[in-house]
Amino acid sequence: MKVYLTQTGCRLNYGENHLLARQLRRVGHTVVSDPLQAQVIVVNTCAVTATAGQKSRHLIRAQHKANPQARIVATGCYTSLEPEVVEKLPGVWKVAVNDDKDLLATLLEEWSNEFPDLQSLEQVHPTASPISSDPHARTRAFVKIQDGCHLKCTFCVVTVARGDSRSKAPHQIIREIQELSRDGFQEAVLTGVHLGSYGAVDAEDRFVGLPQLVRRILTETEIPRLRLSSLEPWNVDERLFHCWEKWPDRLCPHLHLPLQAGTDRLLKRMGRRCTTESFAHLVELARQHIPGLTVTTDIIVGFPGESNGEFAESLKFVAEMQFVDVHVFPFSSRPGTRAATLPDQLSKSVKKDRLRQVQTVVEATGQKIRQGFLHSVRPVLWEGKGQELADAEGYLWNGYTDNYLRVETVTYTPELLTNRISQVRLKTLVGQVLDGEIQPAAL
Repeated sequence: MKVYLTQTGCRLNYGENHLLARQLRRVGHTVVSDPLQAQVIVVNTCAVTATAGQKSRHLIRAQHKANPQARIVATGCYTSLEPEVVEKLPGVWKVAVNDDKDLLATLLEEWSNEFPDLQSLEQVHPTASPISSDPHARTRAFVKIQDGCHLKCTFCVVTVARGDSRSKAPHQIIREIQELSRDGFQEAVLTGVHLGSYGAVDAEDRFVGLPQLVRRILTETEIPRLRLSSLEPWNVDERLFHCWEKWPDRLCPHLHLPLQAGTDRLLKRMGRRCTTESFAHLVELARQHIPGLTVTTDIIVGFPGESNGEFAESLKFVAEMQFVDVHVFPFSSRPGTRAATLPDQLSKSVKKDRLRQVQTVVEATGQKIRQGFLHSVRPVLWEGKGQELADAEGYLWNGYTDNYLRVETVTYTPELLTNRISQVRLKTLVGQVLDGEIQPAAL
C-alpha cells in the first residue's frame, strides 16, 4: 500500500508521523512524498486553537481534492474533539482518535475490520521488513517519549484531546533511538505534550525522569545530536543542565520554554505554575550552564480580561528575556476549557494589534541574538537536497545549527551535504537567515 503522511500543528504530530512512517515501512508499505501517488492519506490534525481546527478541516478537504481516489484516515487532537464532524468530511475513510493512534499502522490494513475491538488488534504483530533506504528522509527524527498532560491550564484543550500524562518505557525509547542512529539519522528530537513530566520505571524498577533519560540516551546510543522540544519551565532544574556540561557536543543548546504571558496576574488566571521571577531565574541559570544557548517561547495575546497595562507589562518582560524567536498566538476560545467561560473576551482587532507588537519586539531581540553569533563557528546539520543555482554552477544548502539558527551556504563542488554535520563559520545575516562558510577541514 502507498501511504502519504501529512500533519498540521505541533512537533508532537511530526514525531507521531515519523514513528508511523517507520512502522508502515517495517510491515512492507511504501511511504510516498507525493499525495497524488497515495492510495491512503493520513492526516494528523491539531485543535490547539479554533484556527487550528479550521486548518485541519481545510487540510483534509485539500488532500481529497488533490487525490479523490485516495482513502483518507484522519487522526490527532481535532478528530478526538469532533470525530462526528471529521467523519462527514469528503474522502474520510477512517477516523482514529488519539487513543487509537498507536495502532494506526494496523488500522490501515483492510483485514483490521475483521477484529471486533482494539484489544484484539493489539495482539497482532506483522512480520517486519527493512526500512526504506531513502537518504533524504534521514536527517532529524522526532521521538515521542510522553503523551497527555495532567495539568489544567485554563486555555488548553490538549488535556481534553489527549488525556492524562503517560510516559514510554526507557528501554523502548533507547531502542528506538539506537535504530534511528543505525538508519543514518543525525538528530533525534524528544517530544511530548508535557515533556518535562516524563517519568517511568525501568527494568530494574528504578524511577527514570527526564534528566536520567537524557543521560541514558547519550550514554547508550550513538545518535550525533539530541534535542529537547518544548519544556514547561517549572519542570527544568540543574540536574538537566548538568547533561549539557557532560555532552556539550551532542545535546543541542536550545530550549523552548513556553511562557504564555509576561505578568504574574495573567499567569495565575491561565493556571500556569510559574511566575515571571521564577521564569527569569530559570533562563538566567540556563544561560550560565549552557554555552551558546538560544531560548524560544510561546506567548498568548488577548487572554480574557488582559488590560492595556497588563499587555504593556507582558511586552516589556518578553523584550527583557531576549528570545530568539516566539510562537505568538491570539487567544482562541476552546469549548471545554475554563478560559472559554471567562468574562471580558477581547476583540479580534485588539488581539491582532497585540500580536503584531509582540512580533515586532521579538524580531528585534532575535536579530540581536543572531548578530551575536556572527563570525563564530557552529555545527550545522544540512537538510533536504541542494537547490541548483540558476546563474552559477553551484548549489544552495539549508540547515540548522545546534542552537537552532537557520543557515544557508553555497557550494561549487559535487560534494553532497545532505544529512551531514559540518563546522560552519557564520559570516553574514540576511533577514533571519545566517550565511555560512563551511570550514575546510569539514569538507
